[in-house]
Amino acid sequence: MTGGILGFLGGIGLFLFGMETLTAALRSLAGEGLRRWLLRVTSSPLRGVLTGAGITAVVQSSTAVTVMTIGFVGAGLISFSQSLGVIYGANIGTTVTGWIIMLVGVKLKLGVVALPVLFVASLMGILGEGQLARLGRMLAGLSLLFIGLDLMQAASAGVEDFVPLDWLPGDTWAGRLAMAAIGLVLVAIMQSSSAGIALTLVLLGSGTLSFGQAAAMVVGMNMGTTLTGFLASLGGGSEMLRAALANLLFNFISALLAFSLLNLLAPLLHNPVTGPDDQTALVLFHTALNVLGAALFLPLTKPFGALVTWLVPDRPVTLAMALDPQLLADSGTALDAAARTATAITEAIGQALQAALAPQDARDLRPLAALPNKVEPARKALETWLSRLHLPPDRPELLNRMAALMHLTDHITRLTSRSEELDRIAHLADSPRLARPARAIAAALAKQRKVGQAARLFARIRGFALRHRRGALLREHAGMISPVEVFRETDALRWVDRVAEHAERLAHYEAQAAGPQMNSVRPA
Repeated sequence: MTGGILGFLGGIGLFLFGMETLTAALRSLAGEGLRRWLLRVTSSPLRGVLTGAGITAVVQSSTAVTVMTIGFVGAGLISFSQSLGVIYGANIGTTVTGWIIMLVGVKLKLGVVALPVLFVASLMGILGEGQLARLGRMLAGLSLLFIGLDLMQAASAGVEDFVPLDWLPGDTWAGRLAMAAIGLVLVAIMQSSSAGIALTLVLLGSGTLSFGQAAAMVVGMNMGTTLTGFLASLGGGSEMLRAALANLLFNFISALLAFSLLNLLAPLLHNPVTGPDDQTALVLFHTALNVLGAALFLPLTKPFGALVTWLVPDRPVTLAMALDPQLLADSGTALDAAARTATAITEAIGQALQAALAPQDARDLRPLAALPNKVEPARKALETWLSRLHLPPDRPELLNRMAALMHLTDHITRLTSRSEELDRIAHLADSPRLARPARAIAAALAKQRKVGQAARLFARIRGFALRHRRGALLREHAGMISPVEVFRETDALRWVDRVAEHAERLAHYEAQAAGPQMNSVRPA
């Protein structure tokens, strides 16, 4: 009895570790290509469903796809309504794992074959580098998954010794509700719906569960994954909480629909085409559960999005609101959040300078006075965020974005110091000759410009500052202005020159930090 329990638990543990290793390796192998694909093809809810299903089938993690999508929402690249299609699709895509487990693991029993593959994969992961090492980790994860499944199946032969069948709820409506609750708790503990499906398939194959009991467990597992994500999102931002709530409502309503139709669906799933096999029927049921849910919600995406937005209103806006801790799970998405934060800080400085440099009748110094309390916490949060990122050394595109963000943070720090030089800003605002270029710089900071446009604008402004600084010295030599006025004029012109330099560098590094997939879709 003890050996059976230990074998069963060991099999679950190997499966969970293999699934985690496989998912991490697939995400790393996919790289930025999948992120660019996800960003480009979510223009409609239907395309979002197809994209979400496809990418989830590739990376084997609906959570990773959801986090990536919400990162794009947070960066303003897609709307929350567009992200809902990807959420529907991710739930469909995650059912592919069940098919792999059932067709390859349960039916073919590849645990023995996986042992030599695990040996070769381990050597690839230890001795190889870059893509070869990632491929090794992927094969190792896949091997562990099948070995764990074999252990579970071997131990399930004596499962009645440690799980008496009369302990389980009967195959009645009340019993099925209890089995759904068990499925929900199991997935909440294991943190993997794929492991839950594998466990259910094994118990169904051993005769421990009837089809109705197993289907009810699958319904509970579908809800269990979303509950975990919802609890994890409570400390995050509004967009993450909305996505988690949308996922929870989608799965809950889909589960209610499937649960109520279970007796009607059971005969249809056991048909001459697929055969009377309970395990095949269970995987079909899992897929049908999510496909039916997507079909129900797809026409209602806009009102559903509006309902979720109403249930989760925007929180007080801060410059660092994009730095949601949940986004750290994906390096590319975490860099997107950092780039958005850097841009928000830059724009806030530009808007405060615009108000302070405005003509006398429209001038407002309050935003500039409030700027340190807004910018400083956000800048520190950005620095902390960047220090928490751990990027793979063989991913140059991510490392380049990280380097650009470090430069951005440095220029933001120096630009913040320039915005505190109130005497020079006041002189520029009151000067008929100098106010115009100073306002042009502030306007460029407050609204993103393309790199080429920014470089040309700031080059003209810096040339203007150099010429007028020389002119001020000549006017002092000619006795036209006093030395005090010369110092004020040259100090103000030096401010224009330095701020123009920071602004040009900020535009340059913002484009690099955003990455190629962002620049290809960013509005002009």
